Amino acid sequence: MLTPLYDQKSRVKLLLLILALLVGVVTMLYTKRLIQRLSEREQQQIDLYAKTLRHIIITEESSTFLLEQIIDANTTVPVILTDGENIVDTRNLGLSPDLSPADSVRQVRALLLEMQQHHPAIDIKLPGNAHNYIFYQDSVLLRDLRTYPWVQLGVIASLAVMAYLSFSYSRRAEQNGVWVGLAKETAHQLGTPLSSLVGWQSYLRESERFHDEPIVEELGKDIRRLEIITERFSNIGSVPVLKAENLYHTTRNAIAYLESRVSRKVKFSIETDLPLDTPACINVPLFDWVVENICKNAVDAMDGRGSITLHLRRVRPRRRWWTRRPAPPQVAIDITDTGKGIPKNKLESVFLPGYTTKKRGWGLGLALARRIIENYHQGRLFVKASEVGKGTTFRLVLNQ
Repeated sequence: MLTPLYDQKSRVKLLLLILALLVGVVTMLYTKRLIQRLSEREQQQIDLYAKTLRHIIITEESSTFLLEQIIDANTTVPVILTDGENIVDTRNLGLSPDLSPADSVRQVRALLLEMQQHHPAIDIKLPGNAHNYIFYQDSVLLRDLRTYPWVQLGVIASLAVMAYLSFSYSRRAEQNGVWVGLAKETAHQLGTPLSSLVGWQSYLRESERFHDEPIVEELGKDIRRLEIITERFSNIGSVPVLKAENLYHTTRNAIAYLESRVSRKVKFSIETDLPLDTPACINVPLFDWVVENICKNAVDAMDGRGSITLHLRRVRPRRRWWTRRPAPPQVAIDITDTGKGIPKNKLESVFLPGYTTKKRGWGLGLALARRIIENYHQGRLFVKASEVGKGTTFRLVLNQ
């Protein structure tokens, strides 16, 4: 199951998405209403402009009121007046005064064709069966208003993405701080009883009573195991040193400890398509930890009965679009079990801290394994394939 923290986080994301969509829809609807009202107003203005122009032409009276309040008052809507063949007058076309007469005529005719596609011409019927035609297009204000919602949504989306990335970065930094602090404290807490156990082992070895007792050697093995665990936590709390290690032998050693401590009904095997001396840049204690975590989960998924196969192969490195430098060669370890498998909708959830299907478990194993591979080894860890009832394959990618 998933912890309430991550379940709640998913709900908050969904709620924010719904809220953003609601804001976008309301903005679009309101702006559409404003555009419609402004468009109707401009239509009325052009109709009044046409009626006034017809009145002036028919009566041949140039009223100062009509010229100033109606004809000259139009300073925003681009207008072209024609007699059907020739251009009679233009207004608000925004042409450059530096154009030559020929260029000016060409631009006016181009604008006329554009206007004909956007609005039907207004027919001014004149005496003698003559006609004038008014062509117009939306004002700059109306055109800007049409694009405004998209600009606004773009800005909101950009701010939302920036806020999300900032939140994710700060949350990731906080998680890293928690991981590091927990690791350092764990290593520190293990140090005291470990020193005591080393002292007791030395005492038992020197005691004649426990001379040649196998329990002393077993105690030594457990002490060395605790030292490895302490080293792992120490490496988590600091920058681990990566070295070119023999991948096959390191992998073999990683499963050797686990192989002797799980059910004998679980069979381990290693296959390789690589030369046995192929190196990989790894930190051995942390690498062992990752392999053991994945294999332990596989053993649990198989209920202590089945097979685990580790297959070493070469993979093509992914191209890094942010840099021109070629990616280093990479190798992969496919860890395949014959367990219960993972449903497709849970393939990424298994790496979330707190996700577990066990009655007893913290759900930190795979989350920590991915963090070790991706943060400390600059590699990748993901579910390559899984089928419910047949098993799962985890792929671990490392740089050479």
